[in-house]
Amino acid sequence: MKKPSSRIRDEIARLQEQLKVAETREAERIGRIALKAGLGEIEIEEAELQAAFEQLSKRFRGGQGATTGGKKGAGDSSGQASDASGAGAGSAGEA
Repeated sequence: MKKPSSRIRDEIARLQEQLKVAETREAERIGRIALKAGLGEIEIEEAELQAAFEQLSKRFRGGQGATTGGKKGAGDSSGQASDASGAGAGSAGEA
């Protein structure tokens, strides 16, 4: 039972709309957290924020074992986490 191409296109359009809604919801969530943390007024280049945000993502996904280790590693990455959250605030308006 093959689907006609029109049905596939309709399904793709529906999924794209669901993706857009999900991305907006995620961006708003991250933006709210960043604002609560006081990061709305930080002046930093977007590329630098993006890099810090990527480091934070790796940290929570287990990509950087060194930063999840002892107290020194956790303390070193906390500054990065603050900067990275600011990326969420910038992304929230763009998403």
